[in-house]
Amino acid sequence: MAIPIVYNVRSVFQRWSSAIVAVLGVAGTVGVFVAMLAMAQGFQATLVASGSPRNAVVRRAGADSEIVSSISLEELRVIEDAPGVGRDAGGPLASGEVVVIAGFPLIKTGTDANVQVRGVSPRVLAIRDGVRVIAGRFFRPGLAELVVGSGATKSYRNLTLGQSIRFGGGTWTVVGIFDAGGSAFDSELWCDANVLNEIYKRPTNILQSVTVRLESESALTRFKDALTADPRLSVQVERETDYYKRQSRMLTDLIRILGFLVALVMGVGAVFAGLNTMYSAVAERSREIATIRALGFGGGSVIVSFVVESLFIAFLGGLLGCLAVLPMNGFTTGTINWQTFSHLAFAFRITPGLLVEGMVFALLMGLVGGVPPAVRAVRRPVAVALRGL
Repeated sequence: MAIPIVYNVRSVFQRWSSAIVAVLGVAGTVGVFVAMLAMAQGFQATLVASGSPRNAVVRRAGADSEIVSSISLEELRVIEDAPGVGRDAGGPLASGEVVVIAGFPLIKTGTDANVQVRGVSPRVLAIRDGVRVIAGRFFRPGLAELVVGSGATKSYRNLTLGQSIRFGGGTWTVVGIFDAGGSAFDSELWCDANVLNEIYKRPTNILQSVTVRLESESALTRFKDALTADPRLSVQVERETDYYKRQSRMLTDLIRILGFLVALVMGVGAVFAGLNTMYSAVAERSREIATIRALGFGGGSVIVSFVVESLFIAFLGGLLGCLAVLPMNGFTTGTINWQTFSHLAFAFRITPGLLVEGMVFALLMGLVGGVPPAVRAVRRPVAVALRGL
């Protein structure tokens, strides 16, 4: 025979002061847990959104990222002629690119942050079809002109339309602002690759990577096989989405590990608060428990009843923690991408899956905090407890 759940609900509300302590402990733990996972999710989503499954990134063999890669102009011509490369009226859809890191002051603090400046081909907009100019115009080839990501204009000073800025030994003019749909490109500055090489005193015939628009998503294998089998090349080919997903792995794993560690430490505190609450309930209700057992309810029913009560407290705490962290969804922050050593703006991303994980974590704490007091409750002799009535 099971004890009615309404009995546990009324019991929690009768002891509301001690229950609130346990609820707040669980809520704080779940809030931190979900917030850390939302940070990792947002960072990864921002980078993965930068890639297209129809694009391929070509780098020097063995280069972990484009910043340490090199592709010659002659190799670029071979890549452009490879099978599987998309074409339009203007020719092959390939953009030879170079990347440098420049320091720009943050709007919020005034301290310098590393910003990724990407030298691209004028054909880049045909390759990255998710990017569009929303103010001004695109840069003209051969001129020291910049187009700035919409996220960069909100994060760094002096990147407004028409502004002249100095970096790399040259003076640049901001002629346009582009939107990249919340991807990592929104934190970048784009310019002509040849001009960037020239101002930074780099060889003009050396690029760092090539982004190619394929004929179709399935053309990657044919394109990759052709390049890796060509004796003139020593390159590696990767789908653009896979490249950016790998770029995000280091920091997202670190954030998740830190999040679990912080949540674990806080969770221990929350469990002890729950244990204290439930042990107090056992002490205060020893005669009540004895009476229930004398009425014919078995030890198993009492254990289940106390565990349900603990889970109810944990559920309230988990629900409160999830509701408290919801306003952080879409909150924009920034951090260093350790793969490129550049500053990247991204938004917290709280998904239904993360909220479910938070509730499961809360119920797990409730289970751990409810079982020991429940076992203690059934071990108390019925006759001894009833003797005081």
